[in-house]
Amino acid sequence: MTKRLNAKKKITRSLRANLWGDPKAPFNTRAYAPGEHGQRRRPPSGYGLQLRAKQMLRGYYGNITEKQFRNIYKEALRRKGNTSENLIELLERRLDAVLYRLKFAPTVFAARQMINHGHVKLNGRKHNIGSALLADGDEIQLSPKMQENEQVMIALQQDREVPEYLDVDMKKLTGKFIRGPKFEDVPYPVQMEPNLVVEYYSQ
Repeated sequence: MTKRLNAKKKITRSLRANLWGDPKAPFNTRAYAPGEHGQRRRPPSGYGLQLRAKQMLRGYYGNITEKQFRNIYKEALRRKGNTSENLIELLERRLDAVLYRLKFAPTVFAARQMINHGHVKLNGRKHNIGSALLADGDEIQLSPKMQENEQVMIALQQDREVPEYLDVDMKKLTGKFIRGPKFEDVPYPVQMEPNLVVEYYSQ
C-alpha cells in the first residue's frame, strides 16, 4: 500500500471530475480544485488538456504510478492497431480493474487491497498482483472468507452494470474475462479522452 491512497478523495477535486460517479464525492459539493487558489479558473492550454486526460485515466484506475502508466502506453504503442484503443484495453485487462468491473469491490482501490491481501484467485490459484494483465478466458474467484465480507456486499448493491466483455456469477462470486474491450464498451461515468493521452506522450 502507498500514501497515494490517503489522498484519493482529492483526485476528483483536483481534476474537477467525479471519476467514479460517487454520489458522496467531495467534488459534488465543492466543484473546484483544492487549495488556496482552487477556485481560480483559467482556460487550459492544449498541453493542459492532454495532461488532464492522462491524469484522469491514471486516477480512475487507482492512481497508478506514472512509471506504470507510461509502460502501459509503450505496450499499447508497440501493439498493432489504434494506440488509444490498445491503451484502454490494457488498462481494462488489469486484475484490479476487472475485480472492480465485476462488482466484487466497491472501488478499484479496494479491489487492489483485496488482491494484495491474497483474497483473490486467478484460474484457481491465489494471486496478489493487482497490475497483472488478464488473458481472454481467465477466471477470477473470491476466497470463501471474502464472499461474506461487508465491502463485497456493498459493492454488489452498487448501481453499476457489469460490462459485456465480462461474465459473472453473482451466486458463486466468480467471473471470467471474455475479451478485450473497445473504448466504447467501457462504462466510464465521465468522458475519457485516450486520444489526448497518446498526443501527450507523442510530444
